[in-house]
Amino acid sequence: MTKVSVKDGNIDSALKKFKAKVARSGVPSEIKKRKFYKKPGIVKREELKENIKNSRKKNKRRD
Repeated sequence: MTKVSVKDGNIDSALKKFKAKVARSGVPSEIKKRKFYKKPGIVKREELKENIKNSRKKNKRRD
């Protein structure tokens, strides 16, 4: 459970810190991932496409 204390009644900064902690914990990305079921083969295919895309980007930067 993520907890943030409010100091001097400054709710805005506490909310900002809370959102950052939640984002770092990976909860929003996990929720996105679990929203729809994907077959294992489709997941592998998407990972392969992403890896190819990233390797092309890296090769472009090197040139």
